[in-house]
Amino acid sequence: MSYFQESSDRGVSRRKFIQYGSLALGSGIVAACSNGGGSSTTSSPGASPVASAGKLDKVTMSTNWFAEAEHGGFYQAVAKGIYKDHGLDVTLKMGGPQVNGTQLLMGGAIDFFMGYGADAIVSVESGIPKVTVAALFQKDPQVLIAHPGVGVKDLADLKGKPILMSTQAYTTYWPYLKSKYGFTDDQKRNYNFNPGPFLADKNIAQQGYVSSEPNIIRKVGKIEPVVFLLADSGYAPYATTIETRKELVEKNPDLVQRFVDASIIGWYSYLKDPAPGDALIKKDNPEMTDDQLVYARSTFDKYKIVNGGDAEAKGIGAMTDERWKTFFDSMVTAGVFKAGTDYKQAYTLKFVNKGPQAYQA
Repeated sequence: MSYFQESSDRGVSRRKFIQYGSLALGSGIVAACSNGGGSSTTSSPGASPVASAGKLDKVTMSTNWFAEAEHGGFYQAVAKGIYKDHGLDVTLKMGGPQVNGTQLLMGGAIDFFMGYGADAIVSVESGIPKVTVAALFQKDPQVLIAHPGVGVKDLADLKGKPILMSTQAYTTYWPYLKSKYGFTDDQKRNYNFNPGPFLADKNIAQQGYVSSEPNIIRKVGKIEPVVFLLADSGYAPYATTIETRKELVEKNPDLVQRFVDASIIGWYSYLKDPAPGDALIKKDNPEMTDDQLVYARSTFDKYKIVNGGDAEAKGIGAMTDERWKTFFDSMVTAGVFKAGTDYKQAYTLKFVNKGPQAYQA
């Protein structure tokens, strides 16, 4: 996720960080209920008959952070009218560090949320009735970042070093790293979304997104950071997922299908011609720069984050039972999930895997 730092001419300042965090909580998010008259059958990725009749279902989705390229396909689907072509009037709400998307989703304030695989299984264990219906990122962009020239050549070399991380990490990738590399809890340091502490101490490592923090550290710190993509070490959850309430899937699968199809088409469109989506991203987040947007998209291609993995044959948004099982088993070994958890309740494959050709706008 994006950095927030003191310098007002790069990224978002701490003042803006606090301001936007408060706005995210207090912006008056209103529940957007779907039209109960929708069909109960799934639709094709083409335009919905609802749109032809001029009747749009109102839908609200919350992203997981302030507007950035990692949300590009959703913004593109709004900008180019793709959601409207599928009979949907979609409102995108920015997330942030103080916004609890699961609470908003289960409370009915939003209809869809941009989630991640680990939390979906945690929700099953907690009895929260939400479900993942698509995965826009085949690789989690999560990275650990170290300074150059301090002898850190792979993840194992970070054992014993202080690592700045968010509290969310404590129940996601951190237990995995402890299990695989022998990291210990005394290495944990609080991460405040500011590069200052990292840049001030060469012995410290920190978390980040491969599509964001390395670029900002290069610009602010004038160094070439050492970057480790956790997905390449075996930590392999789906990321930038689409989550919704199980009730919505059961009562209005047609609306869910149309939202998933339009979002996927939006991502294909964004990767081809991002200008419309970028314009809306910068409107929602005026501190976002063209340089950062271009950099983020370059990492999507370099690391096959969106189009790689199962998406190559099955289309963007793809998921498989095998991939979910592999991730679940690795996290059971790490002591994160209970072996008896019915992890298959965390997702459904009924809305994805139609093949790339089905999603061409």
